Amino acid sequence: MPLPAAPDIAERTTTCRSTWSGRLARVLGAAAAIGVAACSPSPAPPSVQDFLARHWAEPIAPQGAPPAGYSALEASLSPAACGQCHPVQWADWQGSLHARAMGPGIRWQLQLMDQAAANRCVRCHAPLAEQKALLAIEHGWPAAPSQPPPAYVDAGLAHEGLVCAACHVRGHRRYGPPARPAAADRDAALAHGGFVESPAFGDSRFCAHCHQFPDDGPRTAGKLHEDTYAQWQASAYAPERSCQSCHMPDRRHRWRGIHDPETTRDAIDVQLQVQPSAPGRYEARAEVRNTGAGHHFPTYMVPKVELQFVRVDATGGESPIGRHVIGWTVDTAITREIDDTRIPAGASAQFVVSFDAPPGAGWTVELRIVVKPGEHYERTFRDSLSRADRLPPAAVPLLREALQRVVDAQYELMRVRRAPAG
Repeated sequence: MPLPAAPDIAERTTTCRSTWSGRLARVLGAAAAIGVAACSPSPAPPSVQDFLARHWAEPIAPQGAPPAGYSALEASLSPAACGQCHPVQWADWQGSLHARAMGPGIRWQLQLMDQAAANRCVRCHAPLAEQKALLAIEHGWPAAPSQPPPAYVDAGLAHEGLVCAACHVRGHRRYGPPARPAAADRDAALAHGGFVESPAFGDSRFCAHCHQFPDDGPRTAGKLHEDTYAQWQASAYAPERSCQSCHMPDRRHRWRGIHDPETTRDAIDVQLQVQPSAPGRYEARAEVRNTGAGHHFPTYMVPKVELQFVRVDATGGESPIGRHVIGWTVDTAITREIDDTRIPAGASAQFVVSFDAPPGAGWTVELRIVVKPGEHYERTFRDSLSRADRLPPAAVPLLREALQRVVDAQYELMRVRRAPAG
């Protein structure tokens, strides 16, 4: 995907040492290592766009043999190895969706795919060449390596999803955002020869590699299946707030979104009114405003937010009176749009149900908001299970587990109750 132009911003290699190792000289080039002070910028700094074009060039190249001076811990691509020196980031990642990017929901589908089709998925779900090689061995694909993986590739790496190295390691060099002052000034020797720092890690375009399909990507009803970056670009947030400012505050590696109740509550404002509309008839009107998401609420076809309207009488008896769904609903074949009620950033939408007035006084209407982060997957998985006899036997247990995870992820976000006006 061509990236939008951006002004030149420096990229530099940080070691914070007064001398450079031979390994680091190879990273910078011999000329850059001569007479350069510690933490100095490299010449001809590339733009963020140039950095990302190289960093996310597809396919990501194999890491190759680690430098001779690396310990086994420094050479390892395992998140657990990174966690030995970065425990907070590792703990955050373990609780994130990135760590579950190769869960049963994709693994059962790989049972039905050839390598070319699988590569279109794992370009984001398990993008390292080493992960793809392990998957090729596991599935017996034609391009599978004939030799076992090298020592720096853990046997379980392919199932660990979007690992630390997917964003931070290329050719065994480590890359990251500019060091914070306290970290840059420390005197202790840095592992793996330091790291190459780039402000690209704080730029929304870094996320666009997976969270924005190109213009010729798959569409339904003319709409790209993944369009989050473009939604953000069109919002009032784009000039001021990056994706990372909401989903990685203080550089935390949690990437919380609609699966997280607190994040979802912060994204919307909800108002409810109950008013007479005709003799013996009332309307319950809910207004939902997208006040905190820098993209559509919700952003793409998988999640749904269900508005359940319930009339509650004076004794506590309940009667459902209607429901609405916020989201982009398509059929399970992803070929036909059913409805699109997503709310763009800064916009609002109203959802109305009409009902008969109950006898007596003291009744209210309660709006219950239920979030289904994997609603599209739930329909798809149930549909696939109805044809389980036609699936590879190894796929069925994974499919059942994936469905259960999707169902377990649902939660009630909030309740709002109002008495009728007048």
